[in-house]
Amino acid sequence: MIPLPLGRIAEITGGALTGIADPHAEVRGPVVIDSREAEPGSLFVALKGQRVDGHDFAAQACEAGAVAVLAARPVEAPAVIVGDPVAALGALAAAVVAELKETTVIGVTGSAGKTTTKDLLARLTARIGPTVAPVGSYNNEIGHPLTVLRADASTRFLVLELSAREVGHIAHLARIAPPHIGVVLNVGTAHLGVFGGKDAIARAKGELVEALGEDGVAVLNADDPRVREMAGRTRARVLWFGRSASADIRAEDETLDERGRAAFTLRTPSGAAPVRLRLYGRHTVSNALAAAAVAYELGLPVATIAEELSAAEPSSRWRMEVQDRADGVTIINDAYNANPDSMRAAFETLSVIGRHRRRFAVIAALRELGDDGPRLNEEIGRIANEAGLELLAVVGENAEPVLSGAGGIRTAVVAPPDAGPPGTTREVLHVPDAGAAAREVLRRLAPGDVVLVKGPRAAGLERVAEALVLAERFAQGHAEGPGGGDPR
Repeated sequence: MIPLPLGRIAEITGGALTGIADPHAEVRGPVVIDSREAEPGSLFVALKGQRVDGHDFAAQACEAGAVAVLAARPVEAPAVIVGDPVAALGALAAAVVAELKETTVIGVTGSAGKTTTKDLLARLTARIGPTVAPVGSYNNEIGHPLTVLRADASTRFLVLELSAREVGHIAHLARIAPPHIGVVLNVGTAHLGVFGGKDAIARAKGELVEALGEDGVAVLNADDPRVREMAGRTRARVLWFGRSASADIRAEDETLDERGRAAFTLRTPSGAAPVRLRLYGRHTVSNALAAAAVAYELGLPVATIAEELSAAEPSSRWRMEVQDRADGVTIINDAYNANPDSMRAAFETLSVIGRHRRRFAVIAALRELGDDGPRLNEEIGRIANEAGLELLAVVGENAEPVLSGAGGIRTAVVAPPDAGPPGTTREVLHVPDAGAAAREVLRRLAPGDVVLVKGPRAAGLERVAEALVLAERFAQGHAEGPGGGDPR
């Protein structure tokens, strides 16, 4: 963050300094919402959550070195009192980014793939100059300005992830940090029920390209019809990416290895170079192309772009994390979140990694799909049923459509003769929680098996993946005895 005196912060946010606050005291950053992250020179923003009120930790933050607290009411610490701390946080971020004349703001949105694309793009821009990007999925009205406020005068690129819960959200985020380059990945089915349909989702995602100026660049997916239509909603120049032959930045000669990692030729207007991704799943090719398009626009050589894409490892947790146990069991932890599109992609990746191996899947009913929820969840059940699984465990509430699509609950010691056509899942269970799912999988798991864990964030299915990893470590420790394998 650029250094700002407390008096200037009060002016920007329309706040009032408490009597013990020194208007000349300088805030150097970081700006934090967790008092445990406060340090000398920081600003603590007191937010009231469902279970915890940040105002109760104001004194603790200042004891740790925070200069002051941005608060909605007086606290036992120096403070700037504002009507709405979240709105004040956004105003502060907007004022800071307006001072960063040498910083290029890049915004990324889409129904799926935002975080992966952001991670790849941040890696590429770092080859050109200092880059600030969100930690994890800091992409809403709180995380977005917190990311912006990490930038300072040395920041060359500010890579931002923009999400929306309703029409108008992305426009609001774009006002905080007006983008010069805007990337739209896709219009899918995430939050379908919240928006009321794909057309509304497209309206929301397109707010990013509407925010671009005439000197900006809209980087659009040529393979998605609703994204293609956004070219008519922007004043900016359009750069196309995708698999389509008409795309400026495209993939040719795609292949998948036995681990579900894609290789392709990256084709650009100035040449081509081979890419071999370390990311899992065919769907990551589109994310890589989007990042490559921005890097190409910024002037990176094609060979350098291909080199960086090929070296990038998965960097955000619970998103297509693939772990191999010592006994050959492979765990695909894609439990950060789920929608119908990402669920299909996950099962496609499972089919590749799990070829000629026993396959298991732990999933949960998808949420926020509105009136289409039962139909889409039933379709997910059908996809799972046709995956040739040893076991499908469906976790938690509202599982009936998924179970129906999978052919209903069934258990088998041996495959029944009427189990269905080749490729039909052998066992289908409905379990109450992640712990029960982990126990059912562990009872059946054998060396060399593959397990997919995929569901909406609220289901907490990452605990299944963690349990499968810890079970092996526990077993190894048990076998080694109290000495933990120490040869002495």
